[in-house]
Amino acid sequence: MNQRLKTRERCEREVRIDLAAAYRMAAQNGWDDTVYTHLSASVPGEPGHYLLNPFGATFDEITASSLVKVNVRGEVVDGSGARVNPSGFAIHGAVHAARPDIECVIHLHTPWGVALSMLPDGLQATSQYAMRLHGRLGRHAYEGLALGADEQRRLVAELGALDGLILENHGTLVVGRTVAEAWMLMHLLERAAQAQLRAMAATGGAVRIASAALAARTYREWVGDGSEWDGDVEWPALLRRLDRSMPGYRD
Repeated sequence: MNQRLKTRERCEREVRIDLAAAYRMAAQNGWDDTVYTHLSASVPGEPGHYLLNPFGATFDEITASSLVKVNVRGEVVDGSGARVNPSGFAIHGAVHAARPDIECVIHLHTPWGVALSMLPDGLQATSQYAMRLHGRLGRHAYEGLALGADEQRRLVAELGALDGLILENHGTLVVGRTVAEAWMLMHLLERAAQAQLRAMAATGGAVRIASAALAARTYREWVGDGSEWDGDVEWPALLRRLDRSMPGYRD
C-alpha cells in the first residue's frame, strides 16, 4: 500500500489544476446549481487543509489560482480574504476529516441526482453504469438545511468506507482518491440515474434489474485488482478536450 501511495504523490499545483478542470467540466455537463454545491480537494502535505470554490463564483469561472484554501471548518487560511460558503462546506469538512484516504469530495444537486434521491429504493442494478456502484453507495436521510455536529457524525458513519451517498430529497455525494476518480464516479452515477429514471418513466416504473450476484460480479470485473483507478485512463483525454473547449482553467 505504501508503495502505491508513493506512486500517487501529487503537488498542490496539480491538484488545483485538476479541481479547476473538474469545476469547468461540471459546468459543461449542467451539474452546477448557480453558485451553490461544491467540489473540494485536500491539499497535499497540509493535513486539515482543503481547496474550495470562492462563494459567488459560477463553476465555469473557476481557475486553479482562484480556488480558496480552507481548514476543516471552512475558514479561509490562505490570506486571500476570499468569501467561502461555510455551511456548504459542512458536509465536505466532515467527510474529509473522516476519510483521510480520499483527495476529493463532490456534492451536487443535479436534476437527475435529486430525482434519484427521491426514490425509496434509490439506485438499482439497471445498467452497467449502476453496477460499478453496486454496494458502494450509502444513504443519508434528509434532516433539513442545517448540518450540525450530530448530523455530521451520522453522515460520515453512513458513508463509512464507501464511494458515496444518496442524500435523500437532496442530491448526491461521491468521494475519490484523486479528483479524477471522484469526477468519473459522479459521471457514472449521473449516467446511471439518468438511464434508470428514463426507463422508469417510459415503462411506468417496470425495469429490468440485474441479480445481486450478477451486479456484484460486474463490479468486481470493473475494479479488477485495484491497480487502475477510475479516471486514470479518462482524465488526460478529458483535460485535452477541456483545453480545446474552455481554456484558462489552469491559470
